[in-house]
Amino acid sequence: MFRYTIKRLLYGLLVILGVVVVVFFLFNVLPGDPARMMLGQRADAESVEMINKDLGRDRPLMVQFAGYLNDLMPLSFHNNSDEESYFYLDDSKYQPYASLLKAGSTTVVLKAPYLRRSYQSKRKVSEILATSFPQTAILAVTAMAFALALGIVLGIVSALHNGSWVDRLILFFSTLGMSLPSFFAAILIAWLFAYVLGDLTHLNMFGNLTTVDDYGTGEYLDLKNLILPALTLGIRPLATLTTLTKNSMLEVLSQDYVRTARAKGMTRRRVIMRHVLRNAMNPVVTSASGWLAGLLAGAVFVEYVFDWKGMGVVIVDGLEKYDFPVVMGSILFICVLLVIINILTDILYALLDPRIRLQ
Repeated sequence: MFRYTIKRLLYGLLVILGVVVVVFFLFNVLPGDPARMMLGQRADAESVEMINKDLGRDRPLMVQFAGYLNDLMPLSFHNNSDEESYFYLDDSKYQPYASLLKAGSTTVVLKAPYLRRSYQSKRKVSEILATSFPQTAILAVTAMAFALALGIVLGIVSALHNGSWVDRLILFFSTLGMSLPSFFAAILIAWLFAYVLGDLTHLNMFGNLTTVDDYGTGEYLDLKNLILPALTLGIRPLATLTTLTKNSMLEVLSQDYVRTARAKGMTRRRVIMRHVLRNAMNPVVTSASGWLAGLLAGAVFVEYVFDWKGMGVVIVDGLEKYDFPVVMGSILFICVLLVIINILTDILYALLDPRIRLQ
């Protein structure tokens, strides 16, 4: 088990390194000049050159890449001299770090990964993510809880009525849910429940988890704004989990020990609750963990449509304003999160099925 875990960790580190390389070179060869975006109509050649020099964008591309890696690595290098550094850790002196080794004008330090600062707001990207990610996490967890609870119930009903009109109706809506793109589903649900049926539902087309009080006394929790984006985000995993639950239930129902339990006189309900569900839920739960990772990464369009102040809105705004550090930091954060969840899921699979450890 230890070797299996180490192998998965090494694979995860290689994936993260690959994403770092792709993200850096992609956003440094894209057309568009952040300096001109920051200066607006006041942009002249001299001012643009000064801004690019301050951002480090006047240096050779590979030197910029070395500096970016140096910023991201926990073990990195500080330049102690007053001369212009080839690394961009000068801003990290405002962050806690521990000096490990000094060699001439360079110090090896241990620090948290530094995602740099926003070109527009000058805030640290880590601070922006610390504000926006909890909103995305709440939305994703709520959507996953809705999909898991309703998906298991519908899957059980579909399996127990296999081949009936109820089963066919559930299958139809499951197929429809899997085929709907998130962006289209978000627009459709927002229009239907917040505009057409707004007088009945009293739901808002746009809104966040907290709303400013009309009397200016502060903010209050407005949970109804969570309903439509969570419903939209949960449609695809709901469809998948419904189908998976049904198939898993049918497979377990055909096992010999289930027929033996029925032959001994156990009621159908007791057989299902005591034997069938316990064995049918393993693939459903492990699949749900993978879906949760996907929801955390794939909430961009849904958040943008409903103006939910999560990472989706942050990424779209960063792209519109050429705020590359924010976009790059968000993508890398999502990548690391996906890798961690996938590693934990792999370990969970290995614990449930020892045969996987031999692969």
